[in-house]
Amino acid sequence: MDGNGRWARKRGLPRSEGHDAGEEALFDVVEGALELGIGWFTVYAFSTENWKRPAEEVRYLLGVNQSIITRRLAQLDERGVRVRFSGRRDWRVPKRLLRSMDEALERTDANRAMTLTIAFNYGGRAEIVDAVRSLVAEGIRPEKVDEKAIRSHLYLPDMPDPDLVIRTSGEFRISNFLLWELAYSELVFT
Repeated sequence: MDGNGRWARKRGLPRSEGHDAGEEALFDVVEGALELGIGWFTVYAFSTENWKRPAEEVRYLLGVNQSIITRRLAQLDERGVRVRFSGRRDWRVPKRLLRSMDEALERTDANRAMTLTIAFNYGGRAEIVDAVRSLVAEGIRPEKVDEKAIRSHLYLPDMPDPDLVIRTSGEFRISNFLLWELAYSELVFT
């Protein structure tokens, strides 16, 4: 969900209108993915790097994410979409937002039309660091650490690697997104 602010700025609109348009575009794509029978769909909603933005912008982005979950949960549930979240659940994430995330997880857990993974407070490097820390905490010996061991300690180890990653906003980088998982993915930059 990157580029909403730049999209709005190019059109002389407030950033908030860019985020509103981004939400509509996202859910149009989710509907299209459902129609095509795509089983897994992941969106990058808030990165670990977003905390470095000005406090007012961070508050706004947290509010946007809270609002999207609140407004769209019934729609996703009705369409049979299972909602999951990938990322750190740390002290910086507001409790209200964590409760909304938990509600979405619980309400949609049995749905199987599609799994929508929302990468929130997510960073690919952070995910790998957290996986390695888990291995160390479990006392796994270095010679036992392999790709399978690391994979089993990722945030969502059962999530399949993406076949396709589409990067919107005109940027030609992956921005710390699914670094482990997209090793063999097709990449499209728009």
